[in-house]
Amino acid sequence: MLRTKMRALTMVNAMTGRQFIAWVSKLAKARDMVVTFDAAAGKGSHGTLYFGDLKTTVKDRKKEIGKGLVKKMLDDLGIDRSEF
Repeated sequence: MLRTKMRALTMVNAMTGRQFIAWVSKLAKARDMVVTFDAAAGKGSHGTLYFGDLKTTVKDRKKEIGKGLVKKMLDDLGIDRSEF
């Protein structure tokens, strides 16, 4: 079990904010959930991504997001890393 959890943690890849939003949108469609992105709900290049009743802040959609931040955003949205 521990080995499986460790593998799931290492499978998270860095990506751009736009790629993350697209991936979450695909997952939401598969789950028949509503996902929206509100660029006005953040400062500067940041925005808020709503996934059902949960939300997370997405930084600049054009720049790469590191693995650690991707993991945190997945946790904010209640998405299991093994689905990633």
